[in-house]
Amino acid sequence: MPVPGGLLPQTGPQYAELAAITRRAFIPQLVVQIYNASPLMAALLANAQSAGGGVSSVTVPVQGSPLVVASAGGYDGSFTPPPPLTGVQDAEFNLQLVLTPIPFLGMEGLVQVDHAVIPLIQARMNDATNVTMDFMATGAYSNISLTNNQVVGLDGAIDDGTNLVVYGNINRTANPWWKSYIKATGGGVPTRKNVLQWIVGLNKYCGEQPSFGVTDAGTWATLAQDYVGSETYMITPGNAFDSDADRPRAAFKALDVGGVPVYMDPYFPVADQGNIDLVNTNYLNAYWHDQAAFNFSGFESTIPNFQIGYVGVVVNAWQIVNTKPKASARITGYTGGAIGLI
Repeated sequence: MPVPGGLLPQTGPQYAELAAITRRAFIPQLVVQIYNASPLMAALLANAQSAGGGVSSVTVPVQGSPLVVASAGGYDGSFTPPPPLTGVQDAEFNLQLVLTPIPFLGMEGLVQVDHAVIPLIQARMNDATNVTMDFMATGAYSNISLTNNQVVGLDGAIDDGTNLVVYGNINRTANPWWKSYIKATGGGVPTRKNVLQWIVGLNKYCGEQPSFGVTDAGTWATLAQDYVGSETYMITPGNAFDSDADRPRAAFKALDVGGVPVYMDPYFPVADQGNIDLVNTNYLNAYWHDQAAFNFSGFESTIPNFQIGYVGVVVNAWQIVNTKPKASARITGYTGGAIGLI
C-alpha cells in the first residue's frame, strides 16, 4: 500500500479509492544499499595478471640463495673454482573458483514483459558482479586455509609463518627468505613518525618501498588525527573561504607516510583491528584464468528439471599470489581512541 499523507488523504474511502486506481510514480533506478568499495580489490583489479590452465596454474620460479660466489682477486687473476650451488625452486599456486548462479523464472518474464519498472533479470545480472566482488573482497584478507576452495588472503600471503607455514608450496620455516616483515608495535596510537619507522624497517629488510597500506576505519581515523591538527589552508589572493571555487579541503582520502598512501578498507577484518598491511604490488597480484574472469556461461533451460525457466553462472577462477612475501609487511598492535568506535 502507498504511504498516506502529503498529496494523498490521510485515511478514509478517498485514500483507498485513489490507491486502487492510481499507478505508483516509480523512479526507474534500483539503488543498491548493501555493498562497499575496497581499495585492495581496486588495486588487485588494476594490476590483474592472466593465468591459464594446467596443474599449479600459477607457478613462479623463485631464488632463495646465491647461485654463484664472488671473491676478491689479485694481480694474477686467479679465483676459487665455482661450486655447483642450487637456489631456485618453484612457488606453486592453484586458482580457486567463485561461482555466482543467476536464475530467471519463466513466469517472471511473462509478468514483467512491457510492464517492468526494474527488469529483475537486469538487476540480478548487475548484482552478480557486486556479490562476486563482495565475496572476493572478504576472502582477500582473512582466509588462510588451503582446503576450503577460497583464495589465500593477505593474512596468509603477508605472513612470517604464524598464520600459514607453507605458502605457495614453500615452507617458511625452512626458507626464512619467504617470510614477510611482521612487526608488533607494542601498543600506542599510529602516528606519521612511528608508521614511517616501520616503512623504513621494511625498506631495510627487503630494499624496496611498499606501494600502499590498508587498515581498518578506527586505526585510519586515529592516524588521521596526527595530520588534521597540522593542516595549512592556502587561499587565492583576493578571495575568501566562501568565494573561492576551489575552496580549501580538510582531511584526506589517503594518508601519505613517506610516500606510501595508507587507505581505509571497510573489508579489513575486525579481528585485525589495529594492524596496517603494507602491500607491494610489484609482487602481490591477483591472477585470473583467461577463460574465467567474470565470464558468463549463458542461460540454460531448467526444463530438464521439470521447471520452466533458465539459469546462468558467472564464473571466476582466481588467486592472490605474492611472489616476494618479504617485500610486504604487517604492522600489528596499534591502539587508539577511535578504534572500536567506528
